[in-house]
Amino acid sequence: MLESIESLFASSPTTTELTLSHACITILISIALGWVISLTYMKTSSRSGYSPNFTLTMVLLPAIVAIIILLIGSNIARAFSLAGAFSIIRFRSAPGDPKDIAYVLFAMAAGLAVGVGSFGYAVLFTICLCLLMFLLSISKFGVKKATQRMLKVTIPEDLGYEEAFDEIFKTFDIAYELKKVSTTELGSLYELVYLVSMDHLTNQKQFLDAIRVRNGNLDISLTMSPTTSEY
Repeated sequence: MLESIESLFASSPTTTELTLSHACITILISIALGWVISLTYMKTSSRSGYSPNFTLTMVLLPAIVAIIILLIGSNIARAFSLAGAFSIIRFRSAPGDPKDIAYVLFAMAAGLAVGVGSFGYAVLFTICLCLLMFLLSISKFGVKKATQRMLKVTIPEDLGYEEAFDEIFKTFDIAYELKKVSTTELGSLYELVYLVSMDHLTNQKQFLDAIRVRNGNLDISLTMSPTTSEY
């Protein structure tokens, strides 16, 4: 029994000749692992937080890497020729999310393990890492309890902006930092830009109503995903 289990985790020699049956098994296993990785990525991400094209790539990437490893084998000359062929391909895209990059490396590692014939180890570490991602997602590991918002408030010129809303921020337990002060309407009004940290349990409507009472019902805006260029 122990010997049969050990045989599942035994790597195939790199000098083994490529056969049709071995290639088919390698491709099928790599596609299955890619599907598991892709499914884990979808389940641990928000519905609008991933691209359908990226999930399809996760399914194909282990098979592509496994095929490359099969073609290279132990032939050094073939490895250099393939490296030269792939060097002419350039991927132009915006920097991805660190989580997406980790999944790309995950899929490539699975394909590499399958390609060298370590089917048992490929399945083992794929299952372990997928379970780990599920546990981290369920426990909401690393999720911030407070999120940053950008608050723009217009106030009349006779209202001192330095401590105009300190009491309201303390009442709602909101950390804040005044980022910008500017005049508008020919200097008759001031526009204040705050960077605030709000807990997810904070009642935003009550908070904005309190600000609105203090600034005389002038313009107020609360940006959910602020960028540095906005202030």
